[in-house]
Amino acid sequence: MGLVYAQGNREYHIGVAPGEVGRYVILPGDPGRCEKIAAHFDCPEKVAQNREYVTYTGMLEGEKVSVMSTGIGGPSASIGLEELIHCGADTFIRVGTSGGMQKEVLGGDVVIATGAIRFEGTSREYAPMEYPAVADFAVTSALKESAARLGLRHHLGVVHCKDNFYGQHSPDTMPVSYELNQKWDAWLKCGALASEMESAALFIAASVRRVRCGTVLLVVANQTRRAMGLPDEQVHDTEAAIKVGVEAIREMIRRERQK
Repeated sequence: MGLVYAQGNREYHIGVAPGEVGRYVILPGDPGRCEKIAAHFDCPEKVAQNREYVTYTGMLEGEKVSVMSTGIGGPSASIGLEELIHCGADTFIRVGTSGGMQKEVLGGDVVIATGAIRFEGTSREYAPMEYPAVADFAVTSALKESAARLGLRHHLGVVHCKDNFYGQHSPDTMPVSYELNQKWDAWLKCGALASEMESAALFIAASVRRVRCGTVLLVVANQTRRAMGLPDEQVHDTEAAIKVGVEAIREMIRRERQK
């Protein structure tokens, strides 16, 4: 089956045409976060809005860059990634939110994912489960350097990805609570840093399509700390993660010009 277009050469779901986005794209989940991210660009312009996908394009370091929301979860995130690739993008940074899992991961911290647990369905339709969901090294390196340069408290490691938000937060209400609780305990013991919903699908889709993808996450709160009776500050301002993502793109642009 060939590609389906909404009108002319615009991608069916995201409503974007080739030439309207840069090769570097920031991917938040929340459409309401796009304008906030685009404010960090030079000369930002809204180029498309369709379904959960809101797209702005501007400039950084003299290079065209974009931001596009993906909605919640792996299916919509992978669709957005695929269609942005059709439009010429090849480097992606997910900037999102997460819940901390290890007790040292505090609300307001930044987590940079080196890999993701594939406890979701989208990536299974790209690659066998034995294939790891790993972030691109160049993108991850730029994110780490940017977080350090900005003086932000940050962590690098594996994140957990799921499809059922309430399966994490209310597992005992689910008929499969035995599986959810046992696996959550295993992931904690393995050192997973935070839980979210998109990175596994994005990392696998990016690997299959031979493009680059990384993730930086704000930690909103930490249910492990609450369960242990420890202080659990809740932070909802995503500006720290946004700054890391934007600065990482600047860093990659500078690096690639020097090559």
